[in-house]
Amino acid sequence: MITVGMNYHVIEGKQQDFEEKFAAVISALEAAPGHSNSTLWKDVDDSASYLITSEWSDEQAFQDFIKSEAFRDVTTWGKEQILSDRPRHKIYKS
Repeated sequence: MITVGMNYHVIEGKQQDFEEKFAAVISALEAAPGHSNSTLWKDVDDSASYLITSEWSDEQAFQDFIKSEAFRDVTTWGKEQILSDRPRHKIYKS
């Protein structure tokens, strides 16, 4: 089991768009082999800063997901319209 922390900073005023998109992405995550749970967290000190924690059976399952077309579509949309900075991912192994 691994947990992935995905940090995102969105353009001010785009928070609701980001949150709505995450709600739609949950369906893709739930269908991904090896995925067990994901949660969206919002920074109380910076309302444009988010963390998504995502639990996976193993690192390969996560890598397969981030190489998928579904993930690529979401990241392209994010880069072009929502994110103010490059996302940062960190993998925690248990």
